[in-house]
Amino acid sequence: MQYRQSLTVEEIVMPLPPVRRPARGAVLTAATVLAVGAATAGASQSAGASLSASASLSASASQHAGARPSAASGSADARRAGDRRRHNSTADPFSPAYRHAYRHGVIPSVGRLARMRSWTSRHAAGARAIAGTELSYGGGTGGVGVSTGRERVYLVFWGAQWGAKGRDSAGDLTLSGDPSGAAPYLQRLFKGLGRGGETWSGVATQYCQGVPAGATSCPGGNRQRVAYPTGGALAGVWADESAAAPSRATAHQIGAEAVRAAAHAGNVSAHANRNAQYLIVSPTGTHPDGFDTATGEFCGWHDWNGDSTLPGGPVASPYGHIAFTNLPYVTDAGRACGQHLVNQGGAGVLDGVSIVGGHEYAETITDQNPAGGWTDQAGDETADLCQWNSGPGARLADLTLPTGTFAMQPLWINGTAGTPATCEFSHPVVTDGGGGGGGGGGDTVTVTSPGDQRTVRYDAVSLTITATDSAAGQPLSYAATGLPPGLTIGGATGRITGRPGMAGAYSVRVTATDPTGASGSATFTWTVTAGPGFLGSMLGSHAGGGLAGLASTAWPFLAGTAVGEVLTRSWRRPTALIPVGVGVWLSTVGIGMALRVAAGQGTAAAFFAVALAFLGLFLLGWRVLAAVLRRAAAPAGSGGPAA
Repeated sequence: MQYRQSLTVEEIVMPLPPVRRPARGAVLTAATVLAVGAATAGASQSAGASLSASASLSASASQHAGARPSAASGSADARRAGDRRRHNSTADPFSPAYRHAYRHGVIPSVGRLARMRSWTSRHAAGARAIAGTELSYGGGTGGVGVSTGRERVYLVFWGAQWGAKGRDSAGDLTLSGDPSGAAPYLQRLFKGLGRGGETWSGVATQYCQGVPAGATSCPGGNRQRVAYPTGGALAGVWADESAAAPSRATAHQIGAEAVRAAAHAGNVSAHANRNAQYLIVSPTGTHPDGFDTATGEFCGWHDWNGDSTLPGGPVASPYGHIAFTNLPYVTDAGRACGQHLVNQGGAGVLDGVSIVGGHEYAETITDQNPAGGWTDQAGDETADLCQWNSGPGARLADLTLPTGTFAMQPLWINGTAGTPATCEFSHPVVTDGGGGGGGGGGDTVTVTSPGDQRTVRYDAVSLTITATDSAAGQPLSYAATGLPPGLTIGGATGRITGRPGMAGAYSVRVTATDPTGASGSATFTWTVTAGPGFLGSMLGSHAGGGLAGLASTAWPFLAGTAVGEVLTRSWRRPTALIPVGVGVWLSTVGIGMALRVAAGQGTAAAFFAVALAFLGLFLLGWRVLAAVLRRAAAPAGSGGPAA
């Protein structure tokens, strides 16, 4: 992994020095507060400002050697947690969360953060040097503290303003109304996390749930840690262009869009959304929740639908808890939201997009339903303490992934009795038998990627997904998101079958889960080309066709035709349009489609429409022609025989 030192922002934000956790039982006295304040005022970041990859890994490994002892438990922890929940960042009148308590993990603009630091330096009660010493667990909200299973990120490009859709050479969605190229950039970022051995994601794996409220560490053997996103975190992409996004969407509207996105993704249960998060990306020129205005000097924030402080109250969801992020069009704010803070020229235009996106992603997986996860006494989360190079330790840098290079920020890691709490850009992955393997128990489920697929529209598909479990003999259940319309996966077999009915490129994620809740996933792209359509499918003239393809497609409709002929007694009046012709036509389509469903062949809407039209032409057309010819041949004035 390579790091590139970021642009210094010391002149904007005074960084914090490393602060060691007091020995167990020690008391923070007024002298301690004054000493830390003096240290903060005189801190210089010039020595050791950047952390190399090897140094970071070495420091991280030494910090994590052995199980971390719990530094807080019992009633004292509960009291401290209660105090922490009563103090939050809204106490700072310069914070974008001031009088906007729902803006959890809010990233202030660079200039706004400078004013926040100036305010906190004058208010000992909110001194960041003390509040930022360690994060503690909030006890969970609705039973949810952190994301314990495989992370599933859904990118939602909200609004018709995003423009026409396309695909780049990597198969990522592109949009004509995306002048900065943020859409494919974000897709590459979340596809790349958890791949190539990257250890930026390892920092978050030190956090967990299943510990008492107020705990500041996770004991060895905890099986509910934040998972490592093995194989990539991206689960789905949706350009919702059903209507224009509001010019200034409210937080409630953003949450409602996240609920709609859950439905679109097929995540219609609480279980399906347990480790999912929806990044609602607004189009350029809009100001979601006041972004890039005098009253909204922020770059992004996250929340969940059940937050009672949302304007208008909680957002109703029939699908369980929905975690979401307000991700504006970050490049509209320029340097104020991170542009060119790591890279210069064209390479730095999107720096802020990945910094802000990564910031909110990391805070969601460590505090999924705020503030039930990990925060400090000021309400700050793991990325807040390190934003814009304001914390000790590692700095903004480039993260190299198999999918590209992305500007990212470090994350906060709690200290131990002998090591300081600090900002880290990399950390060894912590599993303790759970979490990082995909969630659930100590089993490890591995899904073998079938590789990218390419299919002609209406071709029969049969693809079996294979997976293994570290616990031999465990039955696995399968699920998939992003399949082309017309394809389904067998929950018990992992077999994907059907006939795709719509051309396009689809990002597919298949997941296998064992009875303990352990799961594994694989992602791949499935491209469906236009092909010759229904008629070509019937004639078997496309790839994979022939007599076998013809028979596979035709037999359900032939059966429907036979039933219709019997029901209408067509042999009595074979050329009659009504009721014989119409009756046979409807029977052919209705029974044929029903048999396709039973046979697992799929009934995509486009296939149904074409089949309806083609069979109507085939079964009714000749009867209409026969009636016309009879009338033409009949003597004048006779009116011809009845149809």
